[in-house]
Amino acid sequence: MLLTLIIASTAAAEFDPLSTLRPVPGMHIDRPAEPRMPWSVAGEHGALLGDESGTFEAWLWPVKILSHFAITAELAGYPVPIDVNHLAAEIEVSPAETVITYSHAGFTIRQHMFAPRGSAQPVTGAVVFFDFAASRPLQVTFSFTPEMLRMWPAPNFGRPSGEWVQDGASGFYILHTDDPHFSAVVGMPRTHPGILVPYQEHPQTYPLQLKLSFDPAHDTGLEFPLILAMRDDQPAAEQIARIDSAIPNLYAETQQYYAHFFDSRLTVQTPDKRLNEALRWAEIAIDQMQVSYHGEIGLVAGYYSSGDSARPGFAWFFGRDTLWTTYAINSYGDFPLTRRALDFLIRRQRADGKIMHEFSQAADAVDWKATPYFYAEADGTPLFVMAMRDYVRASGDLSYLKENWDAVRKAYAFTRAHTTNGIYDNREGTGWVESWPPGMPHQEIYLAALDQQSATAMSELAELMHDEDLARTSKLTAHDIAARIEHEFYDPQAQFYAFSRNSDGVLDRTATIFPSVAWWDGTFSLPHAEHMLSRWASAEFSTDWGTRDISDHTSFYDPISYHQGSVWPLFTGWVSMAEYRAGRRLSGYAHLMQNVGLTWSQDLGAVTELLSGEFFQPLGRSTPHQMWSSAMVILPLLRGLFGISWDAPDHTLRIDPHLPAEWDYATLHHLHLGRIDLDLDFQRKGTELIAQAKSVSGQQICLASVCGLEPVLRITLPPIELYAPVKLPLPGATTSLLKVLDEHYGPHRAEFTLAAWGGSSYSLRVRLNVPHVSVGNAVLRGQELSVEFPAGTGYQTKTVQFLW
Repeated sequence: MLLTLIIASTAAAEFDPLSTLRPVPGMHIDRPAEPRMPWSVAGEHGALLGDESGTFEAWLWPVKILSHFAITAELAGYPVPIDVNHLAAEIEVSPAETVITYSHAGFTIRQHMFAPRGSAQPVTGAVVFFDFAASRPLQVTFSFTPEMLRMWPAPNFGRPSGEWVQDGASGFYILHTDDPHFSAVVGMPRTHPGILVPYQEHPQTYPLQLKLSFDPAHDTGLEFPLILAMRDDQPAAEQIARIDSAIPNLYAETQQYYAHFFDSRLTVQTPDKRLNEALRWAEIAIDQMQVSYHGEIGLVAGYYSSGDSARPGFAWFFGRDTLWTTYAINSYGDFPLTRRALDFLIRRQRADGKIMHEFSQAADAVDWKATPYFYAEADGTPLFVMAMRDYVRASGDLSYLKENWDAVRKAYAFTRAHTTNGIYDNREGTGWVESWPPGMPHQEIYLAALDQQSATAMSELAELMHDEDLARTSKLTAHDIAARIEHEFYDPQAQFYAFSRNSDGVLDRTATIFPSVAWWDGTFSLPHAEHMLSRWASAEFSTDWGTRDISDHTSFYDPISYHQGSVWPLFTGWVSMAEYRAGRRLSGYAHLMQNVGLTWSQDLGAVTELLSGEFFQPLGRSTPHQMWSSAMVILPLLRGLFGISWDAPDHTLRIDPHLPAEWDYATLHHLHLGRIDLDLDFQRKGTELIAQAKSVSGQQICLASVCGLEPVLRITLPPIELYAPVKLPLPGATTSLLKVLDEHYGPHRAEFTLAAWGGSSYSLRVRLNVPHVSVGNAVLRGQELSVEFPAGTGYQTKTVQFLW
């Protein structure tokens, strides 16, 4: 098949319909442009990846066509060259498009970028178009580096050269490679070539240029597009014409896709507007990770500009990234997306049951099975069984379980065939860490905790499949693994669970956050975790922007390493979930809100991969649009703060809400329990929280043990509710904010252990749900609690008691 990309020239008048289309009102982030900040515009068939100066690279999966796209201009009667990218003034991000505005005293240029959605097979995977306003005639030069690179690890065909082909009054470039069947065409309406090195000249490399003359007297209101498309069997001119005429429809379809995105997906309405918006952005960010691969849809892990490489972040398919993220997808009710994602993994399940780790978009260009990457990790296999259980509980889709029961059984059998002392180990791939200074682990508690929850999930799935023997044996296995974890990983002297157990039985006692995954499914927990949870909440682990993976007291702690001290929003989400389920609601809320805040800190609307453990700054290698990072906005909110758990086969929704003290209400719209679409409303009334579920489709549901069309639960609120606000610091800041290490309620008594910088003082809001309250170690005036911390270096602790 001839593989050709066309960025073709056409008459500008053909794009006049774009002038009549306006973005659909709704979600948007609009702020001054910050040139060093990245952005991504991605879809199922292509992506544009760049920074807020406006420069970008263009991909049509899996080919990088061009890079270093830049703009210069000359204004009539103003004889100085103008670097337009240095004039980037504003960026506006909406789900459907990203727009960068360049502002000069004599002109304004707007660069629109979108990835078509809503059409099963769009004629192009990514679109850029420009509109202009100017006080005088303007000469604009667009320059770029031709790339024609297939995604890693596919072989490529040499550096492309550009040949200008005249076509009427304008023309286009053909990008030739060493393969005559692999080429591209680049152009723009009414443009002319820039630098063309003649054959006689000494060989030199220049960027290719497209030069455009804009006259405001005649051209105002026109759009000038770049057209990206893979060459098909049509004559080139006919294909170009088809693409020309299709762009307005693609733009309209994309706008409508996102305008109706939340017609059936979950949204929340709370007093915290940013939290409401962050949930929506997280759902959008995950949805944009869908990539089409030979008729399938899979989820890729993340997007980032590739630089001089052929690796655009983590824009290839990952098993464990997908599986962690399906929990979020199930939570917001997009069950078809979960099925597509699981189908992609099942088709690549190894014969012995192991679930794939990673699969490049260019895997078919090499012998991918011969690479060490396909099945490199061990954790995807137990996660697959867990994820299938979660999908069935949320969707009630027993037919899908039956269709894929063999895949589930094979995955579970694989874990049982690779154990030490009855617990899944690291012999068949890495668990979490890919490097570890003390030596690679033999049996991580991370894998052990997943193994226990996988066995529990298998027991439940086997019951649904009426396999009584497997249900019984897997339940016994889960019980045995839980006991062995306690016996073999708990360190009573440190009151902490060890990172790993070596093959000789010696523990690696490094203090990490990895035991937090024990709380993930809500079916397991670690019984001696109180001291460990308090340490996770402290500045030893908890920065002001998330949790480090290891203690900063560790001898090999390195805050800018990949695995030994950095902050991952993924880890922050794990810890937040554990804290909510262990009754540490205030620290759970702090960690949730840190992830929420990251929505606006880098690639707008997305959450980055990892940050420094010492300073509030993403690492240079951090992929700024990372799928499972956005999932960790959704999951601690819905399953932690709201405490939602699904049992769709029994038409039952369970809740354990932990609303912040300052919230009087919250509503969840389009919460899905199987095929039932419902709203869930929370209202404070005196010392109670009233929860009411309302079936949008008029079907009976059960809210815990209360069933009906609109079941109501009355939940007694805690006697004392403290509110500790959370706000991300400025870039470059170190950790300095208040931490809530513990909260404990007893008869007529509540205690909160707080930590803050020595000598600091805080005023915290408090809600009293019982009368006649007295306070020790702090001053209560109305609803304000004043706490002063003792002098000293670093963080100091203080326990505040409430008696009534």
